[in-house]
Amino acid sequence: MKKISCSLMLFFLVSAGCAPIISRQLRREASRDITFKEVIKNSKTYKGKVVLLSGVILDSKNRKEGTLIEMLQKPADMEGRPKDVDESKGRFLALYDGYLDTAIYSRGREAIVAGEIKGKRTLPLGEIEYAYPLILIREIHLFKAKKEERFHPYPYPYWWYPPWGCYPYWYPW
Repeated sequence: MKKISCSLMLFFLVSAGCAPIISRQLRREASRDITFKEVIKNSKTYKGKVVLLSGVILDSKNRKEGTLIEMLQKPADMEGRPKDVDESKGRFLALYDGYLDTAIYSRGREAIVAGEIKGKRTLPLGEIEYAYPLILIREIHLFKAKKEERFHPYPYPYWWYPPWGCYPYWYPW
């Protein structure tokens, strides 16, 4: 009986830690066969389809229509987080019908967006006009910022240890 209850408790703890970040219903609705490259080329063809896109936020602005987020698309890893690679198929706009704080949804944050393709919107990008695919956000998830790994030169954290790794005093036992 103890083994069964321990096994059940372990199962629930493990499964709770693996909860998906986008709802199950929306993941079922999402078209997995549509690539971001196809969305850029034929956004009118895929209008109304639901997609999952991951990327890095470049800019966010609150407007009358809602919060408009400009994102750089990045390939996703197994949990949906954008991979840390110098690879992208382009940029897209994600529109949230409501208010999102632009201090939180700020430049450099990684996110995954689940939403409906609404078409294209052409905006200036530097000195050119760029045709962004427009996604109407149904769900958005921000990932926690990655902590910077700090380099700690030897002998941190125990500066009083000698280089051979034993205590400052020799103990014969």
